[in-house]
Amino acid sequence: MKIVECVPNFSEGRDCTVIESIASAIRGVSGVSLLDVDPGKATNRTVYTFAGSPDDVLEAAYQAIKTGSELIDMRRHKGEHARQGACDVCPFVPIAGVSMAECVELAKKLGERVGLKLGIPVYLYAEAATNPSRRRLPDIRAGEYEALREKLTRPEWKPDFGPAEFNAKSGATVIGARPFLIAYNVNLNSRSVRLAKEIAFSIRESGRIKRDSSGNKIVGPDGVAERVPGLFTDVQARGWIIPEYGRAQVTINILNIEKAPLHEVFDACCRLADKMGCRVTGSEIVGMVPRRVLIDAGLHFLKKQGSSAGVSEDEIIRTAVQSLGLCDVTHFDPMKKIIEESFVQSTPLASMSVRAFVNELASDSPAPGGGSVAALAGALSAGLASMVAALTFEKKGLEALRPEMEKIGVTAQESMRGQIAAIDSDTAAFNKVMEAFAMPKETGEQKKARKTAIEEANKGATLEPLATLERTIPALECALAAAERGNPNSLSDAGVAGLMGRAAAMGAYYNILINLAGIKEASWKKEIRTKADELLARAEQKAAKIERLLIEKLRSE
Repeated sequence: MKIVECVPNFSEGRDCTVIESIASAIRGVSGVSLLDVDPGKATNRTVYTFAGSPDDVLEAAYQAIKTGSELIDMRRHKGEHARQGACDVCPFVPIAGVSMAECVELAKKLGERVGLKLGIPVYLYAEAATNPSRRRLPDIRAGEYEALREKLTRPEWKPDFGPAEFNAKSGATVIGARPFLIAYNVNLNSRSVRLAKEIAFSIRESGRIKRDSSGNKIVGPDGVAERVPGLFTDVQARGWIIPEYGRAQVTINILNIEKAPLHEVFDACCRLADKMGCRVTGSEIVGMVPRRVLIDAGLHFLKKQGSSAGVSEDEIIRTAVQSLGLCDVTHFDPMKKIIEESFVQSTPLASMSVRAFVNELASDSPAPGGGSVAALAGALSAGLASMVAALTFEKKGLEALRPEMEKIGVTAQESMRGQIAAIDSDTAAFNKVMEAFAMPKETGEQKKARKTAIEEANKGATLEPLATLERTIPALECALAAAERGNPNSLSDAGVAGLMGRAAAMGAYYNILINLAGIKEASWKKEIRTKADELLARAEQKAAKIERLLIEKLRSE
């Protein structure tokens, strides 16, 4: 899943019709989810947050800027926030499966299109900047809209895209790519703003002003006060009191989650608070975050606890939420706070109860069928292997096996997640085959389109069980290691993991063969058949080894 976030800021925060028109332009692009619309009357500015696949987000950003340029007139704009254009700034942010370099390319494509089609001067900033003087937004925006006419006459301020001419109505737009920014608050068990400020000074990049023994500022030769840098780069922070909660809080902007991971900032606040005799009671994430922020935090705290990382993602996220105290002042719902959750495809089969799934399986509908059951068997195999690894990790006297068992648990969990997803995707692939056969075939053109669709759908229906088969290999390897060296009290569980893995492999193989029969392209069929044969042989070999080992060990008891 490739997900990019876009956070354009428009110079209108009062006219509801304009605000909604821009929102509608974003919603009108398929594949994009509008996550938040945040208007400010005093600033006369609205921040939109939306996300989706790279191409869809690019299109939505252009449509939003186009709509804004039609409805916003900068000649009449007044507000407290610095600005120089109708769409003042438009950053792309990598969320999942997308690199910063890809976001830079999106910024360039959008900048070129906006400059060419809309006649708006465009400057690239942050990671997309064409020179160091344009990395920082405040440097580009210096003088704001009122200085733009004169600025555009200077060679050093020639736009990256669009005309070097003053666009009186739309001003100029700044487009770029930047890391994900987290607005984050850490709560204290105190009303003392002084304590919150002390923590803020210690963690933020700008740190605190140096003072002599008398408390006077120490000024450098350039006349600027010298500073003691804080613990983290790319972190802004200040201390204040929350009136509605009656407690002090460190309010933080983490500008780069790679350089300042959220969990490390939290831990630093806890250490500093403890030194000053107060305590961190919890924290608060403002807005939404990528899944990896909570996964990284959860893994961090599991490691501190001496617990295995080979647990489900749900458990890892639950650990993060509890350890960070994210429910301290308001309820934290990961399903609403994790950006990727807005794009997760529905899983009607995997979400069923066991009884409901079996009843659906037993009905006269051809799907779900053997492919989905093979995937389920694969998930059960991986789940059991993970369980044995976890029980071994916690077993007294087997501490030396912890690194290996943690690795087994992580691998098994990854295989299990893939197999659970395949329960639905295998049925979806079968349904596409049925849809292709239902296409009209009255004209020659329709017959040709139908034939092509059937061929492609059959290929898709073949690749699904092939992936299921491939995922059985690491799960069987985990089951074998668990049977050989795992907790002896769970030996039978490791054996059943092997049996379910073999059933998954054979079931997937059967589905590959039956789908290959409907494919015309001989070279493609040969390639897939060869790969499937090799994978099945590997799976059979591992499953047989587990079975021999189980029989030998259990009969010797």
